[in-house]
Amino acid sequence: MLPVERQQQILTWIEEEGALKVSEASRRLGVSEMTVYRDIQPLTEQGKILKTSNGLARVSLPTVRADHCVYCGKGTSSRFAVQIIRADHGVEQACCAHCGLLRYGDAKEDVAQVICRDYLADTTIGARSASFLIGADVRLNCCDPQVLVFGSRKDAERFRAGFGGELYGFDEAIQAVQEEMDGGACCRG
Repeated sequence: MLPVERQQQILTWIEEEGALKVSEASRRLGVSEMTVYRDIQPLTEQGKILKTSNGLARVSLPTVRADHCVYCGKGTSSRFAVQIIRADHGVEQACCAHCGLLRYGDAKEDVAQVICRDYLADTTIGARSASFLIGADVRLNCCDPQVLVFGSRKDAERFRAGFGGELYGFDEAIQAVQEEMDGGACCRG
């Protein structure tokens, strides 16, 4: 059996069973465990399967359409969109930092990383090191309270000087948005 045929068979078994031990794949295929590890390497790199402490597992896909916000359901095509990368390597999209922060607050144990875009520079940044401006006097036509993300604290402070609002770090921003939402209608409509 060719490596590509073994890879396809492994994918089929994982899809049917949800998980598979390397030793069991080795036994079923009649090859060494080392061969199985070589066969699965491209599959894990492509995100088709996960290598776990117990063997191999299926990659779970998000239940929400990739082009819609996992939190409020709006489209995620704007430059304000946020990506939430789960520990199982699944990716969720949020339409804005407001929804991204709320979603993170709901699922933080399952989240590996949160990626967003700097409001001024339009560059990709990690949310945990970003500064968040909440309540600035600028309309983005997105969720309320609106949240602007800055990679530079200095840029965020300068923007706040002109447009107002409150500046927060990642954890504080989550708490601030959650507190504002407790007192009002949710952006989910």
